[in-house]
Amino acid sequence: MGRKRKKGILKVIYDNRVAYAYIAPFFILFMIFSLFPIIMGFGLSFFRWDGMSAMHFIGIENYRNLLGDILFWKALKNTVYIGIIAHIPILLGGLILAYTLNAKIIRGENIFKTIYFMPMVTSSVAISIIFMQLFSNNYGLVNFFLSLFGAEKLNWLGGNGSLIKVAVIVMFAWKWIGWNMVIYLAGMQGISQDLYDASKIDGANHSQTLFKITVPLLKPIIIFTLIQSTIGMFNLFTEPFILTNSSWTGGVNNGGLTLMMYLLNKAPQGGTAYGYASAVAYVITLLIVLFSIAFNKLSVDRPKRRR
Repeated sequence: MGRKRKKGILKVIYDNRVAYAYIAPFFILFMIFSLFPIIMGFGLSFFRWDGMSAMHFIGIENYRNLLGDILFWKALKNTVYIGIIAHIPILLGGLILAYTLNAKIIRGENIFKTIYFMPMVTSSVAISIIFMQLFSNNYGLVNFFLSLFGAEKLNWLGGNGSLIKVAVIVMFAWKWIGWNMVIYLAGMQGISQDLYDASKIDGANHSQTLFKITVPLLKPIIIFTLIQSTIGMFNLFTEPFILTNSSWTGGVNNGGLTLMMYLLNKAPQGGTAYGYASAVAYVITLLIVLFSIAFNKLSVDRPKRRR
């Protein structure tokens, strides 16, 4: 049976050799540039290596050192805090903007689509420099508007470092809200107009229509955008790096330190601990997987219990 099955598989491959030849380049390139680095990176996390000398197998010591590093937990806390707070305006703002454009409440929706989506296609470095000027201590526009209301100037990017996260949250939310809006808008346009017409006949207002009809039907799409922005949260680097004046430690008291900054500070930018950096990378990967699984659980409709 085994030989016959093997011959059958070989025959199928031979009969479809032209098709396999066309798709072979993709799999070859995937194995060389994606699968091989993934496997090698995971194996490297169990070694001590500075990139030049011989590799030394140390087992799970890199992971032990990682979990015992106070700076790692600081970076994780900052990253999760930024992500949770920023997701509130990202989700709600994206939904409201998409519903406003889809419901034709305002004119010139194509212009607004372009304006809202511009941050996603604009250079992150350029955006970070602009926000660095906005939150500047001496001549920033944010402090200028605060002074108009009699408030004192705040050292957003300095001081004790506690306000750095606020600047990062504002920039992170501003960047992702347009991306979510476009995806939500595409999902809303796939909802039958008959449902909206029926809600108008029943006397539902815009808020009731949004939260009773649109949001439940967009639940899978909302979960998808939540996962996407969570991945972006764990990859957050350029914005806090530029805002903290290119500081690998996240500015004063590590106020803007994120997991990706912590990783790159170990290797290859700040140091040569490639094995340790690989361990950090796979811990970040594990966190992304866990968050994705948790969000997917939310998208599953649980059957209602009978009384």
